[in-house]
Amino acid sequence: MSNTSDIRNGLCIKHNHDIYKIIEFLHVKPGKGPAFVRTKLKSLTSGKVVDNTFSSGHKIDVVRVETNKFQYLYNDNNMYHFMNTDDYNQISIEEKLLDNSQLMKEGEIVTVITNSENGIPLSVDMPANVVLEVVSTEPGVKGNTATNATKPATLETGAVVNVPLFINEGDKIKVDSIKGQYKERAKE
Repeated sequence: MSNTSDIRNGLCIKHNHDIYKIIEFLHVKPGKGPAFVRTKLKSLTSGKVVDNTFSSGHKIDVVRVETNKFQYLYNDNNMYHFMNTDDYNQISIEEKLLDNSQLMKEGEIVTVITNSENGIPLSVDMPANVVLEVVSTEPGVKGNTATNATKPATLETGAVVNVPLFINEGDKIKVDSIKGQYKERAKE
């Protein structure tokens, strides 16, 4: 058994008869009263995100997990197929276990977190940034850059991201895979 001092992003815990992954946390020490930890938890069975507050020193049940590198192959309907880069075994994972699946392109290397006890995949972590090509976007209007103006751009995976006006079709851009936002133009 661990306690709240062991909480960190990405930690998988058992809570309320379900397995959750900690997305965000904040240790709070108010001027009056006891300290507590405010967390944002994502259910690994339903995909639902909930807010929860643990009192300081609260016991948490940590789930032992293994991480492996997998290559994204393809998807059909709501199932995504991956191949282990070490032993070439293939697995299928439901879309609800993926964050920002619309930013994943075929051949992308991801980290799959599996439960050590039963081998069931719990979640898929993408790289922090992905480089994608802009397939279609409106041309930018010259002189309309007084404010940080953006325009929607459709990427090669089908995702739509707001980009600055100077981005054109065919450009490669770096996208933050956690927030799903434009970061910068990719360096060739």
